[in-house]
Amino acid sequence: MSRIVIFGAGGRAGRQAVAEARRRGHEVTAVVREPSRYSGLADGGVRIAAGDVTDAADVAALADGHDAAINVAAVYGAGTDPDAFFRSAAHALVKGLSQAGVDRLIAVGLSALLPAPDGTRLLDTPGFPAEFRPFCLAHAAGLEILHTQGGALDWLYVSPAGDFDHEGERTGHYRTCEQGDMAARISYADFALVLLDETETPRHRRSHLAVT
Repeated sequence: MSRIVIFGAGGRAGRQAVAEARRRGHEVTAVVREPSRYSGLADGGVRIAAGDVTDAADVAALADGHDAAINVAAVYGAGTDPDAFFRSAAHALVKGLSQAGVDRLIAVGLSALLPAPDGTRLLDTPGFPAEFRPFCLAHAAGLEILHTQGGALDWLYVSPAGDFDHEGERTGHYRTCEQGDMAARISYADFALVLLDETETPRHRRSHLAVT
């Protein structure tokens, strides 16, 4: 059994990560902005805590005593600048987890940063919706910080190969991909499998792992 801190535990992917971690017997600290809204997450092995993933001091305090961290946090609120959020979160995770002595980070990201068959990032391919590009580039900035400033942190960036199947059920399996495929889908419950598999027994390191 391990102790895992999950940032952004109140979202759909975060809730499934908490559930899968508990299914495997791990102790979980579920970090959310407003704990009063997420009392349903709590059970005997889950502690709900307020925290800000963009604050290194918060990250260090919440991660202290844990074996690994999963970050599923998304932009908070309509007025939040995505670029500032994802840059700040990456910086805070690198610094805060180091201070807490936590070596393993699984960060959830976007398929748009994956290569198409010709090697071009999906977000740079013809026809990619222009309105989504700034948000994707904000994610890319956070990923670049992990690449260039991650230091000794054993990080992994994980995304669907395409998108989530929002109504999909848990099948109990998934497969990894080397390229993006916007038609590919994976349920949140199956996505949680890879998050916990890579937390428990790391097979991929300092790279972008796609799953479907």
